[in-house]
Amino acid sequence: MRVRPWHPCLWSSNLHRSYSCTASRSQRPPDRFNYNPSVFEDDNVNYNQLKRVTAAQLAKSKKYPKNVAMLVRDFIQDSLYNPQYGYFSKQAVILSSKEPLDYGTIRNSRDLENHIIKTYGDYKSDARGPGRQVWHTPTELFKPWYGQAIAQCILSEYMLKSYPYDDLVIYEVGAGNGTLASDLLDYVRDGYPPEVYERVRYNIIEISPQLAKIQREKLIPNHPGVQVFNTNIFDWDTRDNSSCFFIGLEVIDNFPHDEVRYSIETRRPYQGLVAIDEWGDFTSFYEPVTDDLIADFLKLREEVGRGSSPVMPPASPFLRRLRASLPFAPNLSRPEYIPTRLLQLLYILREKFPRHKLLLSDFAALPDTIPGHNAPVVQTRLGETMVPCQTLLVKQGYFDIFFPTSFNLLRDLYEHIMAKPHASSLEGDRASPLLTSASPGELGANFFFSHNRRPLRNFITSASGLPVGGRKSSVFTHKEFMETYAHVSGTQLKNGENPLLEYYQNVKFLF
Repeated sequence: MRVRPWHPCLWSSNLHRSYSCTASRSQRPPDRFNYNPSVFEDDNVNYNQLKRVTAAQLAKSKKYPKNVAMLVRDFIQDSLYNPQYGYFSKQAVILSSKEPLDYGTIRNSRDLENHIIKTYGDYKSDARGPGRQVWHTPTELFKPWYGQAIAQCILSEYMLKSYPYDDLVIYEVGAGNGTLASDLLDYVRDGYPPEVYERVRYNIIEISPQLAKIQREKLIPNHPGVQVFNTNIFDWDTRDNSSCFFIGLEVIDNFPHDEVRYSIETRRPYQGLVAIDEWGDFTSFYEPVTDDLIADFLKLREEVGRGSSPVMPPASPFLRRLRASLPFAPNLSRPEYIPTRLLQLLYILREKFPRHKLLLSDFAALPDTIPGHNAPVVQTRLGETMVPCQTLLVKQGYFDIFFPTSFNLLRDLYEHIMAKPHASSLEGDRASPLLTSASPGELGANFFFSHNRRPLRNFITSASGLPVGGRKSSVFTHKEFMETYAHVSGTQLKNGENPLLEYYQNVKFLF
């Protein structure tokens, strides 16, 4: 449940669009009076002369970049995660209360919302401009019940398939204040035999130094099996061949996406880039796709049977010519935002965690997005108000940028990537007796979903450690997941309402 800046911006349907937000009036040349050029204005900038940079290169600089160009995903990455001025490095605060809410004493949902608003109001922002950016997550709002539901989900799988042969190894990426880890570990320690808790190895991968410090102070004194790695998951270089669970809750929405548009004339894809001039002004421009991740995603989407882009111009040449002949017709399609960083995560899971079980949860739909297919919400807190923006080209570090996720597409991509057999087996590691079966059919072919399943193949395991062809994951709504694993009585209000089941209707789980 996040809340959202409004900055109107003219944007072009042609090959470029511009936006200005950084340079002060005294710094700008006196003849530059129009910082939002119209669609009729000719742009003589030679973008090929600008230095191409990545977010990794910008992370080493203490100043905002100028006279550079970068892919849209690098611009988003720099805006959110730059160590010097990134949104999560300097601005963001996760709303949390010292004690869990006693839901049984709250009369109804209106009283609950008033309580949340009061708690939210205690986080005062700066008087001038955007200050601390505050939001709340289901992990914090429904503690400890939400964390216990995640624990029950994982333990049901672990106790059935791995215990006592394997340790309970968990990786959580982006653990926030450490609340989920704390609630999960408390649940295992207090509700299961000591020998189960002793086998827990909880690893947190956290990009924020401030949050990593909070997590260590909160967790390690109470739970010796915890390790906190202050690093970016995309820089992870250690392979773990053990059976493990990989958790990402309220994380993938902030994974940077790339912008793609398609030529009306040829249907050829063009990748979006952001240029930043000497005054700090932003311009979007487009060029034929050359980036490997973008090309991979477009290819894989077709391989899993999802077809071409929803914004792809019609296949009929006649219809395309007709559309191009209309007055003021654009030469490119509407923008589409594709989850290239999420695709990169799937590659990392395959290579670095070959026997993982994945649990993800995030937004499946969002209101107040900027124009485009699968477009993000861009928002900031101004004074005491959260307002949405209508452009991606905003001051780095002051705006939250988060995307919806197509969970059905994610599931298909995930299974397609994980289904490919590894070239090397898990040599040197003790395999669980339940990892493979001499007769997969005896496990029950109906154990996995049957839709589009290839025949199970004996002795061949996929990147997830399951027989090739087996369905490895399912998509749940937030309510379906909580009804399956949560103790829902703990969050029931006096009048019978249950916010754990009724809130977050735009959230889904992949497990």
